[in-house]
Amino acid sequence: MKDINLHIYSVLEYLILFIFLILITHAAAYAQYFSVKGQVRNKETQEPIFHAKVFLESEKLTTETDQKGTYQIRKIKKGNYLLVAFALGYERLTLPLKITNKGEVLNFFLSPLTDSLENILIKEDEISEVGYLRSIENMGIYEAKKSELILLDQVVANKAANNARQVFAQVPGFNIWESDCAGLQIGVGGRGLSPNRSSHFNMRQDGYDISADALGYPESYYSPPLQALEKIEIVRGAGSLQYGTQFGGLINFVVKKGAQDKPISLEAEETYNTLGFYNGFHSIGGTVGKVNYYLYNRFAKGDCWRRNSDFTSTTSGLKVVASLNQKLQITLDYTHSYYVSKQPGGLTDSQFQQNAQQSNRERNWFRIGWNLPALTLDYRISQKTRLNSRFFALIGGRESLGDLGRIDRLDFGENRDYLSDNYRNIGNETRLIHYYTFLNQTAALLGGVRFYRGFTKRRQGDGDDSDQPNFSFLNPNKLEDSEFDFHGTNAAVFAENIFNLSEKWSITPGLRFEFIRTEADGYYRTINKDLAGNIILDKITDERKKSDRNLWLMGVGLSYKPKETLEIYANFSQNYRSVTFNDIRVNNPNLVVDENIKDERGYNIDLSMRGQLGKRLKFDISLFHLAYKDRIGAILKKVSDAVIVEKIIRFRTNISDAQFFGVEAFSAIQLLNQMSRKNLQLSLFTNMAFLNAQYINSNSNGVEGNSVELVPAVNFKTGVTLVKSKFRGTCQYSYVSSQFSDASNARFSATAVEGEIPAYQVIDIALSYEYKRLQLRLGCNNLLNEFYFTRRASGYPGPGIIPSDGRSFYLGLGYKW
Repeated sequence: MKDINLHIYSVLEYLILFIFLILITHAAAYAQYFSVKGQVRNKETQEPIFHAKVFLESEKLTTETDQKGTYQIRKIKKGNYLLVAFALGYERLTLPLKITNKGEVLNFFLSPLTDSLENILIKEDEISEVGYLRSIENMGIYEAKKSELILLDQVVANKAANNARQVFAQVPGFNIWESDCAGLQIGVGGRGLSPNRSSHFNMRQDGYDISADALGYPESYYSPPLQALEKIEIVRGAGSLQYGTQFGGLINFVVKKGAQDKPISLEAEETYNTLGFYNGFHSIGGTVGKVNYYLYNRFAKGDCWRRNSDFTSTTSGLKVVASLNQKLQITLDYTHSYYVSKQPGGLTDSQFQQNAQQSNRERNWFRIGWNLPALTLDYRISQKTRLNSRFFALIGGRESLGDLGRIDRLDFGENRDYLSDNYRNIGNETRLIHYYTFLNQTAALLGGVRFYRGFTKRRQGDGDDSDQPNFSFLNPNKLEDSEFDFHGTNAAVFAENIFNLSEKWSITPGLRFEFIRTEADGYYRTINKDLAGNIILDKITDERKKSDRNLWLMGVGLSYKPKETLEIYANFSQNYRSVTFNDIRVNNPNLVVDENIKDERGYNIDLSMRGQLGKRLKFDISLFHLAYKDRIGAILKKVSDAVIVEKIIRFRTNISDAQFFGVEAFSAIQLLNQMSRKNLQLSLFTNMAFLNAQYINSNSNGVEGNSVELVPAVNFKTGVTLVKSKFRGTCQYSYVSSQFSDASNARFSATAVEGEIPAYQVIDIALSYEYKRLQLRLGCNNLLNEFYFTRRASGYPGPGIIPSDGRSFYLGLGYKW
């Protein structure tokens, strides 16, 4: 795999150089440019139209009108063009444009459609860096749903290190696991759900799946580089009807497009920090004729805060958008990610207190190879009907190598455990959205189908006894642990409809049907030894499992907008989570899985209010309840075997039902703006989440009435941002209260797998300054050098306590052209 990945990396480097040479030559022909400007107004009322699209039909130079209906397109060569203007709810209008030796003025007067769509639009937020999704956006319905929108170019953070703590700072209630200093794996959880590789969210990039297996292994080993992203879209549990059945909802990373107004633009940024970390990000993009392209590469390497944590990572991506005509657009995406990282292992509680930077595992390694091709067809059937079809695939794998034994025992240099997964997944999701009239109001219907097929080959056995990253089995024909083929099939049909009952009231019901099939075919090996180390049992057990499920999920949302800047809404949505491959079969010395484990079910309820007070204050407050039936977790259990009469193991099973109640609140206020101080803006944000979660109706001893694990009662973040001309600076404070790591609520264990995760607080500072085409970025993460941890791992990268990074400073230098 390594040779293949390095070859792909070299090809992409040559491809960047080739495109640069071709397009820089093409750009030389653009000797002189002119502009066109004007207004877009309602033909009947003469009122300006906000957010109308205006573009040159042949060149695809695009812009939007401001609140006064004004637009301007620059850098147009001499010649004859067709200039197009359109807005939702209005007829498209095309006017001839002739560019001579001066700028032109051209005004548009659009005729409203018979069915106006204005009553189902939510205007974009102008106060906060984090807003929420409009009622209809990107072929999705978000009316009466709890959602967040992060615009990356407005976020001042250590994006070079994929610092999730900073980027998700204004999203209430997110619990974040910090496992490495480069953000190789972003792990987030919300509303009491485990942050483990974001497995309770449907993780997507540009609308398609990126996790290992959406059904059987929904863990995200790949995280896109934040420097390559335009925005991050988040939909809470009510997203289960459109994007899958997960309790958490949706997180969608949206990759940038190339420059719209020129054939080539370049970006380069080099970042260093005091830990020995280096990150280089380079991109090239632009628009040539009807084709927009964006190509990027991120290379990172170095050490993290702890010993034995060095890594090398490369992520490259290509995005090509071809607008063939006014109706059809085709998007081609390809992402390649590869990294090798040394794993320092976990620590016991006493080791963490003695020296959180230490490591007693020097032979543990981890490797990822991820390839994500995708093809998207976007077809506008009419002004009121649009079709979108996404084809996607994953070709990749993950490999872990090292000592998985208890962290309170030394590594004696024996053969290492080697676990290898290969993924081959394909899928398609097709959506159609149609606007129509209902009760003299505009209604919108979204319908879709999804088909997904996942193939995972999992092998587990002995690796060699060296300290090198030798990812190979010692006995590939007779593995010491197990070998399985896991297959997953999913077919789904879903629909949601916005019924606007009046200008203020709307109701949005939804329905989803799921067919899920999970299969396992393979063997596992049982080897028992006596106290002298002699083998007394060596047994191979063949195993075949197949499970089919058919289920219906339903939901409904209700929205009331008493005025344009205020919305009160509520929703109910059912959720479902199938048993994962790890729940079927994995040999882990720290964990035993119940043979009769079953799927989880439940629902989310939200009651929320969001909006603006005046022009300076924005707020979003939610009360929520999450019901979780047959929640899967780990408990301590006594067992006996042929050698040891009695021992205690961690047993993974359906331990109990659980109920979650919470409050999520966000506010942002402009303390100063450009009107009060010339070129000076000062804003303050605060978000907090209060959560209570308990186990109920448990069949497991010592669980009922306990707090649910990984649920901090208080999650508080606040920060201040100063903007003056080209300078931007943010200081952010984060506090997370204590939480338990397992359902027993144990505060301590010898293995450090179970125990309390103490409360912690962190301060981060990020500064940026732009001078012409140059950018300077610097900052400090964990300013107070807090010693803390966010997780206790049961396997990789532990087991045991995984300390978070101490204080580090970083410096980034960038250039844009």
